[in-house]
Amino acid sequence: MYKPAGHNSLSPYLIVSDAKPVLDFIKAVFGDEPTLEHRDESGALRHIEFKIDDTVLMLGRAPGATSSAHIHVYVPDVDQSFELARAAGGKVVQEPIQKGDADRRCGITDPSGTTRWLATSRWLQQRLKVHAILITRPSSKLSAAPPVSSQRR
Repeated sequence: MYKPAGHNSLSPYLIVSDAKPVLDFIKAVFGDEPTLEHRDESGALRHIEFKIDDTVLMLGRAPGATSSAHIHVYVPDVDQSFELARAAGGKVVQEPIQKGDADRRCGITDPSGTTRWLATSRWLQQRLKVHAILITRPSSKLSAAPPVSSQRR
């Protein structure tokens, strides 16, 4: 096999100067524990991997590194995740908002400078709402059609 079991083919790999605050942030927001941790001789975190839903997120430490990465993450409840991220020290980029598509989303930057765009898709709820409207609203074309005669000529 060309990749470890449970890994996706493409994984975000964040390189940060101090992995500990980012580790704490990820744990607080997503409730996940690392699936893999490597430490250097001094015990400092060197490489960490998380499994967030169906994706592996890799985090590496390089003293002096700066991050300008952006990650999009679908979460079950964007408002709850946003509050967890803010409480964990995240800086607000964008409050949760519903724009012109099916996603309610927000942006928050973690201690390393990585911005996470958290989103919850409302696609299914929107489709069900449209379907309910179509079922409950009579069509003018159907109600204007003449009755069908059962008599034969």
